[in-house]
Amino acid sequence: MKLYGLKNCDTCRKAMKALDAAGREFTFVDIRAEADLGTLAPNWLSRIASARLINTRSTTWRQLDAAERARAETDPAGLLAEHPTLVKRPVIETGGDVFVGWTKDVQAALGV
Repeated sequence: MKLYGLKNCDTCRKAMKALDAAGREFTFVDIRAEADLGTLAPNWLSRIASARLINTRSTTWRQLDAAERARAETDPAGLLAEHPTLVKRPVIETGGDVFVGWTKDVQAALGV
């Protein structure tokens, strides 16, 4: 299992703490420093709608101009590669599945 997120993200920290408590092994990957979003984003977007993967409530999103925001529809992978903090966190890969966020549904699917 790989957990993609940011070290200072509260939601990512909650997810890591819960996974540790449940005895689930995972590898943490910092999406800003370690992840190759140019490769990962298209793969995730082939399984998840861009509306679920792009965090439109983030500070980064609010700072984008209208043309950049329009890329969420036309080039979501490119937008995420250029602005890693737009990725809704955490993104968890396990087996062939990809989960976004740390909702009750995600926790149940992961057995946490």
